[in-house]
This record gives sequence, C-alpha cells and structure tokens, in this order.
Amino acid sequence: MRQYSPDLTPPWKKPKPVPQVPADPGLVVEEPATGFCGAVIRCEAGTVTLEDRFGKHRVFPLEPSGFLLEGRTVTLVRPSPGSSSASSSVRPSRTASGSVAVPGARARVARAGRIYVEGRHDAELVEKVWGDDLRVEGVVVEYLEGIDDLPAIVTEFAPGPDARLGILVDHLVPGTKEFRIAQSVTSEHALVVGHPYIDVWEAVKPASLGIPGWPRIPHGQDWKTGVCRELGWPENTGAVWRAILARVGSYRDLEPELLGRVEELIDFVTAPE
Repeated sequence: MRQYSPDLTPPWKKPKPVPQVPADPGLVVEEPATGFCGAVIRCEAGTVTLEDRFGKHRVFPLEPSGFLLEGRTVTLVRPSPGSSSASSSVRPSRTASGSVAVPGARARVARAGRIYVEGRHDAELVEKVWGDDLRVEGVVVEYLEGIDDLPAIVTEFAPGPDARLGILVDHLVPGTKEFRIAQSVTSEHALVVGHPYIDVWEAVKPASLGIPGWPRIPHGQDWKTGVCRELGWPENTGAVWRAILARVGSYRDLEPELLGRVEELIDFVTAPE
C-alpha cells in the first residue's frame, strides 16, 4: 500500500494561488517584464493586445502569472465564448486627455518630481484635461505666478534623478524674455518647454468658443482685457476664464502646440530613473 507523507509546510509559507482573470476589453494590466501598461483591446488564441495611454499597441502571450492587475500577479485567460465581454476588439474608454481610462484607479502617492506652470489658469486647464492621468501617475502641478524668478526656483527645488522638474512656459518664442529665462535653466533633471501663445487662453481653439479667432492686441495693452474688449466680453477676466474653461471638454478643444508640450512634461517627470 502506497504511503503518503503529510505536508508539514506552514500555511504562511505556502505559495498563494495566482487568480485567473478574464481578459475583458478595457481591463488595464501591466506586463512586468517590459513595464508596458495598457488596456485590453483584443484577446485571441494565446495572445492579448494591450493599448497604452498614447495609443500604442503591444501583443503579449497569455502566459501563467504573466501580468499585474492593481499590483497583484494574475493569469489572464480568454473571456468565456459568447459572453458580452468576449468581443474580438473593443476600444477602451478615454480620459479627457485621450489616454486610456483606468477604471477604479486610485491616486498614486505623489512623486517627488513636479510640473510647474506659469499661473492659476494654466494649472486649472492642465487639471481639467490631464487630471486623471496626473493622479494615476502621482504628478503634482503647481503654478509660479510668472517665471521671472525661475532660475532661483529651480535651484531651490534641486531637481535630481528621482525628482525631475518640468516647467511649462507661456509665449516661449526666440527673442523674448521668456525664452532667455528658459535658456538659463541648465539642470539635466529639469525640462523647460513652452507654447507660442501669449496666454494659455489662446491655446483653446476658437471654434470651441464660437469665435472666429483670437484678436491681436497691440503691444503694451493688457492682453486679456484687450481680448475681452475686442470680443465684447465682460472685462471681468476671472469670470471670462471660468466660461472659457467650461467650454473645454477634452484635448480636442486645445491646440496641438499645448497638447504636445504637456505630454512631453508628463513623460519627462514620470520616466524611470
């Protein structure tokens, strides 16, 4: 008669079973070997296709314990045939910035790195369009109220490999004061980028506001006040900005010169050490 030895391994030392999770479209997982994080858009025999926040696709094999879901190791399996979640290709939902939404994602603990923008309006616009992405990445946005003291601010922040600093500057055009100040920041762990608009208001597409275009304001006049006068808007720039911001629903309402720069800063601040 065959004898069996009892398993005397303490319960706390036994490996925990890895759960199997259906690769439902829209499920956000990470492939740990590459660090690629994205939403499931397709699951076929033996493979799963993920799409990251920038629309890039990667195909991975459905291997045991091959993915991370909310930080836990899981085994992805094909959804049951005939289930509503087993469709061959479904695009995941998107955030206002156009990136893949992460359902139920919790805000990450804030990174040491930061993104600085010039003023309150810049910060509010970035929050409205990229807020979901920033919370997932743990990136805090602060505003400077101008950049005249930017070199001193960067020196005080002391950016490093684990605390990168990204700065978004209005009207960053060669020959301007802003351009000269930006060039004085030389830290390899700080990145200064900018858009060509005098104020972040101009980065909102005129069509989204129902106007033919942003008026040209003579040099020496307060730009925002001049815009309000030219367009027949109340000269309460705070109230006008709130109305402008309310018309911004997603990245589609913003000019590409701003979109690219903000995405560049997010990439820089969140890049691996």
